[in-house]
Amino acid sequence: MSTTQSERLRELLEPLVTSQGLDLEEIAVDSVGRKRVLSVVVDSDTGADLDQIADVSRALSAKLDETDAMGEGEYTLEVGTPGAERALTEYRHYVRALDRLVKFQLAGGDELTARILEVDDAGLDVEVPGVKGRKATSRRLAFDDIAKARVQVEFSRKDSKDDKDMKEEEEA
Repeated sequence: MSTTQSERLRELLEPLVTSQGLDLEEIAVDSVGRKRVLSVVVDSDTGADLDQIADVSRALSAKLDETDAMGEGEYTLEVGTPGAERALTEYRHYVRALDRLVKFQLAGGDELTARILEVDDAGLDVEVPGVKGRKATSRRLAFDDIAKARVQVEFSRKDSKDDKDMKEEEEA
């Protein structure tokens, strides 16, 4: 997809996404055989539920139908959220990943897996899990020190904040 088409689509669709209380995270046009697929990724600080996804999908579909932004050929519109292992590329992504385990590729080439504890304008406070019975350690990462970051899926996290809150509410 050319930068011009990408920019045109973003300019066309972003106001509609924003009006639905969501952020436009990504736009991609891919060819699948003879058909094209327009993928739109949306999110918000509180996430996006199925009703919001359906509403924004209808609004985007209507807008695309009344313009020639996708040209004359057939295409499929797919609207979704970033997914469990999202890449963190903007400040708001780090804020949304608070208390999540993240794999960092550092600017010096090292890798680090740590939990985000706090985010501010300069960087992150993270907790590096202990290995082989050692205690977890705290570390500060400046945004300039981070080359890439991706949220990691956790299947068996013990004592998460939400679990503690739910147990306290059940006991009360």
